[in-house]
Amino acid sequence: MKKTVQLLCLCLLIAGANFAQKKENATTLLLPKAKVEALKKEIISEVDKRYDQTQQMVDQIFSFAELGFQEIETSKYLTNILEKEGFTIERGIAGIPTAWIARWSYGTGKPVIAIGSDLDCIPKASQKPGVAYHDPIVEGAPGHGEGHNSGQAVNVTASLVIKKIMEREKINGTLVLWPGVAEELVGTKAYYVRDGYFKDIDACIFTHVSDNLSVGYGDNGGNGLISVKFNFEGEAAHAAGNPWKGRSALDAVELMNIGWNYKREHLQTTQRSHYVITDGGDQPNVVPSRASVWYYFRERTYPRIKALFDAGLKIAEGAAMMTDTKFTYEILGSAWPGHFNKPIAEAMYQNIKVVGLPKWSEDDQKLAKSLQKEIESPKDEGLATKLDSIRLPVMPTMGGGGSDDIADISWSLPTVVLWYPANIPGLPGHHWANAVSMATPIAHKGCTAGAKVEAMTLLDLLIDPNLVKNAWEYYNKEQTQEQKYTPLISTKDKPAIGLNKKIMDTFRPQLEKYYYDPSKYKTYLEQLGIKYPTVKSEESKK
Repeated sequence: MKKTVQLLCLCLLIAGANFAQKKENATTLLLPKAKVEALKKEIISEVDKRYDQTQQMVDQIFSFAELGFQEIETSKYLTNILEKEGFTIERGIAGIPTAWIARWSYGTGKPVIAIGSDLDCIPKASQKPGVAYHDPIVEGAPGHGEGHNSGQAVNVTASLVIKKIMEREKINGTLVLWPGVAEELVGTKAYYVRDGYFKDIDACIFTHVSDNLSVGYGDNGGNGLISVKFNFEGEAAHAAGNPWKGRSALDAVELMNIGWNYKREHLQTTQRSHYVITDGGDQPNVVPSRASVWYYFRERTYPRIKALFDAGLKIAEGAAMMTDTKFTYEILGSAWPGHFNKPIAEAMYQNIKVVGLPKWSEDDQKLAKSLQKEIESPKDEGLATKLDSIRLPVMPTMGGGGSDDIADISWSLPTVVLWYPANIPGLPGHHWANAVSMATPIAHKGCTAGAKVEAMTLLDLLIDPNLVKNAWEYYNKEQTQEQKYTPLISTKDKPAIGLNKKIMDTFRPQLEKYYYDPSKYKTYLEQLGIKYPTVKSEESKK
């Protein structure tokens, strides 16, 4: 009997504790649930009202077409918008001229939410928007063949909508907007982390262009990398008259590349490594005294990335010994493999299901299908009409592929990436074809959908302390319990801010003639005189 009573008391205690926990979780919202639902409906309406502003930002940044570290006009344009809206701007952060942070606070200023997206474009990817075949705006010039012209438009629209609600509803918090400068070079985010710009942030939402609306959590299956330039120094000589007096730095570069290509046979299948010779000498009749080769070493874990780099150093040393040259190296960028936050991702996905995919027009689908046919894409069904599922974690032994230095931030605080549908499925990536949709109604609608989801998720983070608490619990207990972030850059490394300067100095004067002027034209398509959509079948009839 005594044991029965004790057992009954224990059950009542457990039930009471569970009830108390459920009650605590149910009352964590700072606003009534009905009020939150009403505010989310308002967010959808307010973002729709800002459609033209979103479109103008997308089109304006597309027209600037600036490569990494040279996003001068893009950064000036965005910071001017935010400054006029009451944000405080800190420019030139981490020693990077085009990097900045924009802050706006209400009340206590807590929680602090960071909101980021990339800025830079792709070399030789200039392309007229809305044209479903290769037709550059400026031949050989950079262009937004990744779609980085769109993410900041998503962020600014979402932030301005939630800022208005915060002021009216007296919701405490701080919004911190920032740019991914030189993401294609994975050149800055590790420096932001190293220099303390994310030290006091409670959560981070990052946005990236895609062909569907989605979010994921855990290991995202991508590779981390270290970006290294190897510089060899030898001795010049007349290549015909006295070649025996020369020591060719170019020979060292070529031997290093041969050595690395033999090494590939014995590497894990998840690795990706590639290089370009950035300096191969000046002219054939002079033995090159200087030569350089630039490598990306990619792998799925920090130890494997480090092992690839160490192997690269050994091969460079061997090449220098064989050619009697010397070598030095420079770290130009780095990124960790990504790992993203489950509680925030799950909350965001609920908002994604509410917003859904945009309603594509017949013209939108015509452009998409025509481009897919033009580039012989394996996908030929046009734009996505079925919402993507939440992206699940990938095992560390699987995956392998692209990299993004948002991962360094994801290992520093709870972070998610919102993928929004501004591009066309089945494209090659880093290619002129990826620029075709990026200043058209496809991108405008996709960014509007993304801004709705982002603003709704910002509201969740601001009014639900339990969401932030759970996000940090996942970060501390699941993500970083065994794996700790070790930077791939040192305290002595500096951002490679001189990269791409010569290219932009060449093309910027030509691109300036085509900068979008929203005071004269409703859209960039209108300014360029492009019939939407323009496809080959129609052109052939003329």
